[in-house]
Amino acid sequence: MLQSTQIEDLMTVVASLDRDALAEQFQSYRGRFPVDFTEDFLTHTPVDKLRHIFVAMCLQNQRLPDNFSHAA
Repeated sequence: MLQSTQIEDLMTVVASLDRDALAEQFQSYRGRFPVDFTEDFLTHTPVDKLRHIFVAMCLQNQRLPDNFSHAA
């Protein structure tokens, strides 16, 4: 289970990601359920919504991305 400090760090780092970095995170994240967003979805969905979806995926899976960096 993620600790509250991990969740805060996750939200801080995700808030700093741009569209390209978010797309990379979506493509490399390995959770308990598969996600397969189209390039069109990743290109046209507002960045804030992509951030929200990515944080929700991490919280649902209760794990940080493998390549997650705590440096914002």
